[in-house]
Amino acid sequence: MSAALEIRPLTATLGAEVVGVDLADVDGSTLDAIRQAWLDHKVLVLRDQHITREEHIAFGRRFGDLEIHPFATGTLGDSGHDEIVQITSKPERLVAANTWHSDVTWREEPSMGSILRGVVIPPAGGDTCFADTAAAYERLPDDWKDRVDDKVAVHDFVKTFGRGVPPEKMEEMRATYPPARHPVIRTHPDTGARGIYTNRQFTSHVEGVDDEESEVIINRLERAILDPSVQCRVRWQVDTFVMWDNRAVQHFATDDFWPETRTVERVTVVGDRPY
Repeated sequence: MSAALEIRPLTATLGAEVVGVDLADVDGSTLDAIRQAWLDHKVLVLRDQHITREEHIAFGRRFGDLEIHPFATGTLGDSGHDEIVQITSKPERLVAANTWHSDVTWREEPSMGSILRGVVIPPAGGDTCFADTAAAYERLPDDWKDRVDDKVAVHDFVKTFGRGVPPEKMEEMRATYPPARHPVIRTHPDTGARGIYTNRQFTSHVEGVDDEESEVIINRLERAILDPSVQCRVRWQVDTFVMWDNRAVQHFATDDFWPETRTVERVTVVGDRPY
């Protein structure tokens, strides 16, 4: 690990602040250290990173290809930064991802990770909470592990991005992004850890069981994610960057800052098919 890089854990198992790095100038050994810290802590917080959008995109690309979000393009107008999704909440329209989820699980190959920047931060509120999906799974009783270990769930963009879409447009979207099937408990490809991979925002149902049992399973796994003992919470500042591993955590953005404005900008690293 780079001698200049300091890792300050937020909890014993989840989250860490990284000190002593400039995201505009990351050499190979520092990148390796960040990559390992990301695997170890799942959520990394890097503060006072005064970099450009181009540098934000370039840093994200150090970890893989970047996603162009099909339902959130053009959020920066004609800036040419299609890799960046800007999320703004204003007094007249409160926007927050205030449901526990992992990003774009409705894709056949959901994201590996997200790198989010604080742009306009309210004086109070607007934190992001994270939950360790492997720790949540490990805390399940053995009978519940047996109940869900071999199950598959269907993930669908319609639950979040389909509201108000005209039928002809929905047909086109469906053809391009059909529902995806993922294991209820996925295996992390780098660490081997197994973690909960259902969420209220995108999971439509669990296959092979009736509707009532599907709802029982989704609710029980959501309660496991809600345990504060598997969570950490990040307070934002302008030019704070937070990186999270979508294969290992879920997140929840609080909506407790109205009527203030909150703007964040995200790049998302493309992942692979869950197993």
